[in-house]
Amino acid sequence: MRIISGSARGTKLYTLEGELTRPTLDRVKESIFNIIQNRIQDSLVLDLFAGSGAISLEFASRGAKKVVLCDKSRDAINIINKNIEKTHLKDKLEVYNIDYLECLKKIKDIKFDLIYLDPPYKTDYAIKSIREIIELKLYHDESLIIVETDDQNVINEIEKENLQIIDKRKYGRALITFLKIV
Repeated sequence: MRIISGSARGTKLYTLEGELTRPTLDRVKESIFNIIQNRIQDSLVLDLFAGSGAISLEFASRGAKKVVLCDKSRDAINIINKNIEKTHLKDKLEVYNIDYLECLKKIKDIKFDLIYLDPPYKTDYAIKSIREIIELKLYHDESLIIVETDDQNVINEIEKENLQIIDKRKYGRALITFLKIV
């Protein structure tokens, strides 16, 4: 796993061991960033289930002004901190080692341009976090939410909310959905 583009391009990243996390494949990450590339420069980004921090670091490397990342796992935070040190992007990142709902409450005064949600598969965290993001108004009219899941039922639940699906992509078992709050 590596940073694909920007100031830290080519930097190889540390990854988490075990089966509880599954890093977004480079080809999937590259496709996502190609779709949103014109929205990244000087943006405020939230990566709520950060894992190794690879997505957050990609945003920062490509010119995001600030990236807030959260993961409840202490092991994940240790890897994130190693990756931040390796990429020299610390000034652009704000790291939280807390539960995602607690994190959303802590950052309630920020209006994010881009929100990336890649919660653990087989959970309802995506829909719960979207509802909380809407409730706390952590967005503005042009904000984009990107959800990664492997469960069509999660997408079905999302479609019941007050959201507009901008784009959907499938990469192997990963479903990537781009949403706007309406």
